[in-house]
Amino acid sequence: MRPRGLDEVVGQSHLLGPGTPIRQLVDRDQPMSLVLWGPPGTGKTTLATVVSRVTRRRFVEISAVTDGVKRVRAEIDLARRELGMTGRQTVLFVDEVHRFNKAQQDALLPAVENRWVSFIGATTENPFFSVISPLLSRSLLLTLEPLGEDELRRVVRRALTDERGLAGATTLEAAAEDHLIRLAGGDARRALTYLEAAALVAGDGPITVGVLEKAVDRAAVRYDREGDQHYDVVSAFIKSIRGSDVDAALHYLARMLEAGEDARFIARRLIVHASEDVGMADPTALQTAVAAAQAVELVGLPEARINLAQAVIHLALAPKSNAVITAVDEAIGDVRRGLVGPVPAHLRDTHYKGAAKIGHGEGYKYAHDYPGGVVRQQYAPDAVRGREYYRPTRHGAEARFSQIADRIRSVLRGRARDTPPAAVRARRPSPPSEPAVRARRPARPTAPDPAAPRPRGAPAEAM
Repeated sequence: MRPRGLDEVVGQSHLLGPGTPIRQLVDRDQPMSLVLWGPPGTGKTTLATVVSRVTRRRFVEISAVTDGVKRVRAEIDLARRELGMTGRQTVLFVDEVHRFNKAQQDALLPAVENRWVSFIGATTENPFFSVISPLLSRSLLLTLEPLGEDELRRVVRRALTDERGLAGATTLEAAAEDHLIRLAGGDARRALTYLEAAALVAGDGPITVGVLEKAVDRAAVRYDREGDQHYDVVSAFIKSIRGSDVDAALHYLARMLEAGEDARFIARRLIVHASEDVGMADPTALQTAVAAAQAVELVGLPEARINLAQAVIHLALAPKSNAVITAVDEAIGDVRRGLVGPVPAHLRDTHYKGAAKIGHGEGYKYAHDYPGGVVRQQYAPDAVRGREYYRPTRHGAEARFSQIADRIRSVLRGRARDTPPAAVRARRPSPPSEPAVRARRPARPTAPDPAAPRPRGAPAEAM
């Protein structure tokens, strides 16, 4: 079922449009070196094969798993002779090129540099770490993406009817097709392998979910991403984390991943939960959830399942508090009820000319001039003055924030004594200059008289 031309290639539309490097390689028939980077089953070998067929070039495939420098040099010598004698160019395709060590990759450089071959390297590993810089700098790096669900359906349905595939010998039920697409995980090769195995099990009958489960030894998770199962499982997932049942939470995580749920959706739910149900009881929970979401984008599945599991474990075992969501929802509720009021005059903007004339900023106390950076003054509008939205719990780290909030509110609302600001202290009479102070000092310090009466309240060691 490997495509015979570029028009049969499914997916990778960003690489096959007009003016793209692969199109130029095909249309202009010019030597060009490419490095194809992408997950398994996305079409790296297919693109290399199609290029050789369409351009009528000689195609040589080398596997870095089984071949070494000797084979590489032999093929390069043969390509040079072919080019010199007939003018026919060679496409040298090296699969799993990242498995070649530095010396083996160095052997490719003369052929790439002198255009003796059109080098195409395929790798599932990050080429910036696995391919030597001289080879990478002489090649165009093209990134292939996993096939989407609709693209995989096209591959499967074509294989069911095409004479090179099953040629209509069997049918695939809709539920079985959905399960097959989930199992494939964006890998066209895997989808075709599972389809072929299921067709052998089905015989003359249709391919059902039961047949597919038997063929691939993988149970189908009953999970509709747009139906009740989706919402029920996600609800149970969040409630298990909220209830601190780490084992149940991991079960639902595994259930969603096996059913093909979008990992980005799971990561988004964890980010929300980190603030909604953990909040300030463990401020690092949000950092962990965001990091897991970033890992999903950077790494992808299946590896990102580990990052998601770490975030689930962190959130499930963290102390819980819903004070954050309660605070913001109560504040929003007051605003929606019309409890807004004008901004206090001393807090209004003063950056423009004339603001002072209308009283903006008058009486404002600069918090940094006061010890602790807190000073008694009104910040909220009159309509909500005295309202306390954030009511921290005593769970985890939020106990400390509860104490901090109480101390700050006691100063803001006058329950604690104000300390004169630094600016006020600076305006007080300055002490005498250093020479005057030195002049009044005794020539040398005198020892205290033990018989002298002790000042009231002074400790004995001070005397």
